[in-house]
Amino acid sequence: MKLVIASDIHGSACYCEAFLEAYEKEKADKLLLLGDILYHGPRNDLPKDYAPKKVIEMLNQRKEEILCVRGNCDTEVDQMVLEFPILAEYCILYVGKRMIFATHGHHFHEQNLPMLKQGDILLHGHTHVPVCKETDHYIYLNPGSVSIPKEESWHGYMTLEDDEFLWKDLDGTVKKQFQIK
Repeated sequence: MKLVIASDIHGSACYCEAFLEAYEKEKADKLLLLGDILYHGPRNDLPKDYAPKKVIEMLNQRKEEILCVRGNCDTEVDQMVLEFPILAEYCILYVGKRMIFATHGHHFHEQNLPMLKQGDILLHGHTHVPVCKETDHYIYLNPGSVSIPKEESWHGYMTLEDDEFLWKDLDGTVKKQFQIK
C-alpha cells in the first residue's frame, strides 16, 4: 500500500490544487492529512490564494481516499462542510510490526509523547518544518507544510511505500528519504 501524507493546507486553493496533482501522479492508495485543512490560524499570514471553499470542493471529490486527523485550526464547523472525518485526535497505522502514531502535533509531540514502544513512529505536522529524527526510543517524522513552509523548507508532502518514507516538493522531487530498518 502506498500513502501520501500531508499537513497544513490552511485553505490555500493553489497549493491544495498543486498538491492534489502530485497526489494523482503518485498513484497512491490513500491520502493521510495531518490537520489544519481550511483555516490559516491567527499566527500565520494568509496563504497564497486563500479560498477555503475551493479547498473543500477539491478534497470532498476525494473523500473516499482520505484519512484525516484534527489540527489545532480544525473545528466542528469545518466538519459540517467536509465529507470525510476530520475530528480524530490521532490515528494508528502499522508498517510491519512498527506502529505509526499519526496526529497533528499540537497535543502529542516530542515534549508530550503518546504511548510509543521502542522503535515506533511519531508522525505529525503542525510545525510546518520537515523532520526525520531517530532517537533511542522512537522515530519522529514530519512532512512539513503544503502551503506555509517554515525555516526555509519547501511546499511539500511525504510518501510511504513498503518501508520507505520520501519527502517531496510539489513537483515530486525527492528532498529526503528514510528507510525503516
